[in-house]
Amino acid sequence: MSDRTAVSIAADVRAGRRTAVSEAEESLERIRTRDGDLEAFQVVRGERALSEAADVDARPDRASLPLAGVPVAIKDNVPVAGEPMRDGSASTDPSPRPTDHPVVARIRAAGGVVIGITRVPELCVWGATDSVYGVTRNPWDLGRTPGGSSGGSAAAVASGMVPVAHGNDGMGSVRIPAACTGLVGIKPGLGVVPAELGETSWYGLSENGALATTVDDAALLLSVMAADPSLAVVTPPDRRLRVAVSFSSPVAGIPVDPAWAAAAESAAAILRAQGHDVRRANPATSLAGNAAAIAGLARWFAGTAQDADDVPDPGQLEKRVRVHARVGRALRRTPLMSQRLRDMWIDHARGFLTEYDVLVTPALAQPPIESRRWHDGGWASTVLANARYAPFAAPWNVAQVPAMVVPMGVHPQAGTPVAAQLVAGPGREALLLGVASALEAARPWQRIAPAYA
Repeated sequence: MSDRTAVSIAADVRAGRRTAVSEAEESLERIRTRDGDLEAFQVVRGERALSEAADVDARPDRASLPLAGVPVAIKDNVPVAGEPMRDGSASTDPSPRPTDHPVVARIRAAGGVVIGITRVPELCVWGATDSVYGVTRNPWDLGRTPGGSSGGSAAAVASGMVPVAHGNDGMGSVRIPAACTGLVGIKPGLGVVPAELGETSWYGLSENGALATTVDDAALLLSVMAADPSLAVVTPPDRRLRVAVSFSSPVAGIPVDPAWAAAAESAAAILRAQGHDVRRANPATSLAGNAAAIAGLARWFAGTAQDADDVPDPGQLEKRVRVHARVGRALRRTPLMSQRLRDMWIDHARGFLTEYDVLVTPALAQPPIESRRWHDGGWASTVLANARYAPFAAPWNVAQVPAMVVPMGVHPQAGTPVAAQLVAGPGREALLLGVASALEAARPWQRIAPAYA
């Protein structure tokens, strides 16, 4: 059944009502019948996943494993032992990786079964998932992207092929796909989960996070990756919160679709009805907002340059990525990379998130863009398309604070999900999860895309 949650799967496997092997078999069958249209997976582990599941069933500590038998998809930019890590690029080393990334090791130690590895755009640079390996499509509308760069993970979860997936987020790469596909997606703050995403983790922008169909499932996976069991215990707020709501795009001149603004207003209205103090407030002054934009963009370019410098065959990189990296190499030598500029936004953003417990914004400015071979086009067209539809996420990577996305209905014209973004101060992941849980209880969402439910 594609609608089973990670929480229920783990409970059944721990209790002996189900086996990890049977869960893996069913997940692999769903991948076989569904992934042809979606192209979510770069690698399907098949017999290797079944062997891994059998090992879980044989473990003497199975009854205590948080992720016992849960099929998990891993994004193709962290190492999985025994599998290649292509990072969406023909320029990367095709050899199997010798060791697991720390988050993969923690997922496996907790009883999760790595069912496959999901597709990404080249070097995870873009907000749509297409590469030399194929075009990943949105389960809600095959003509639209599931977002990026964790688009393969989002498509795998939203189509019910797996209940949860790993992703990571440097400029919104968990939250953008979650918003595109009607999922819960959470990016933790700095240091909560090991990053280790390339040499610099995009100069401290990137964090590993979770994609799921429920808040409890997202919390469970995050708790395992963070090695913090307390995060799995989701509790709605037990006090009156100070909530800010803002509809203003962080990027000047980017219009916000009324349905996406309404998603944020719906979340704010629910919280207001639950007794919280909700007020309109814009988190960015012009000076601080400019600092956030410059610091974020400079690190996006420079992080791409670092990743491009590290591939063994740079001649195989897409033209648009080579252009992006070239700009990044130039920026690395300028004051635009100064920590002082970034700190200006960090200080302002964290001050705002001290005055308010939670910020609510639209998750996107427009419906998901077209699903196509964007890599055949130019650099400028890709950057412009990304900026126009997904401007809300990146400031919170610059600020290094937790942020997440929750579904809030369906766009009346596009027919794809709409969502709200929730942001809080450092160390407040549990608060965000609690607020998201309250929204989920008040307004349950369609967990799996209709064609796959």
